[in-house]
Amino acid sequence: MSTYIIFSKFSPDTFKNPGDLKNTAERVSNEIKKQCPGVKWKESYAIMGRFDVVDIVEADNPAMVEKAAMIIRGYGACTTETMHATPWKRFLESL
Repeated sequence: MSTYIIFSKFSPDTFKNPGDLKNTAERVSNEIKKQCPGVKWKESYAIMGRFDVVDIVEADNPAMVEKAAMIIRGYGACTTETMHATPWKRFLESL
C-alpha cells in the first residue's frame, strides 16, 4: 500500500457553528467508507497554518484517494491538496 497525505482547508460554508463540524466530519467519513473501500485511514490531525486538517491514508489505487479527496471537497465544502508520501527509511534505502 502507498501512503498519501490529504491537506484540507475549510471554506466559510463548511459550518456556521464550530460544533456543527462534528456532523460534517461524520458525513464525510461515512461517504468515504461507503464509496472508497480501498482507502485505509491512518490518522487525522487538526493543524494550524495554511490548512485546517491533515489526513494520512493508505491505498493501493491512487484513483480511490482522488475520489476520497473529492468527497472531502464536496461534502465537506473544503479545498484539498493531496500528496504521495514515502516512508523516510524506504526513501533512504532507494538512494
